[in-house]
Amino acid sequence: MEINVSQLLKAPTGATQDYEVSEVLDITGGGGSLVQGKVALVRTGRGILVRATLHAEVEVSCSRCLNLFNCSLVLKIEEEYLPIVDINTGAPLSLSDEPGSFTISENHVLDLTEAIRQYTLLVIPMKPLCRKDCAGMCPTCGQDLNQGACTCPPKGADPRWSKLRQLISSNDVPLNERRQ
Repeated sequence: MEINVSQLLKAPTGATQDYEVSEVLDITGGGGSLVQGKVALVRTGRGILVRATLHAEVEVSCSRCLNLFNCSLVLKIEEEYLPIVDINTGAPLSLSDEPGSFTISENHVLDLTEAIRQYTLLVIPMKPLCRKDCAGMCPTCGQDLNQGACTCPPKGADPRWSKLRQLISSNDVPLNERRQ
């Protein structure tokens, strides 16, 4: 998602440009995702401040049943892009000491793709669910429990927890009746 900002770089500090964007990007490596929304560019003393509110849908795997589904995301981007060449002379500019800063190309093109990719990875849920009541998978046979119950026999209690079960059972007895 590229925007030519040569005219904005020549404008005084505080000048703005607004854009409506709608583009298909491969932001997670799993195919194209439609990204759309509003982008506001503001000329700063050092470069261009990008403020954007974008909506994207990415395909993710449910953390319970492992089925793929589309997850809607809202990206709120605020980043400053710094030019690598002077707009008037074309002379190279020293890059910022800030690691990972975004730059404007020597052709005065601002590319939002990497910022969109990074912000997308930040807002994808850690444990995405295809739906709130997802039943998940049977841990024994792998049956998707959203499609129906499996035929696995119920597991018995682990014998290693028997002492804890006895302790819990003894807590059901009133304190004055317990043996000491």
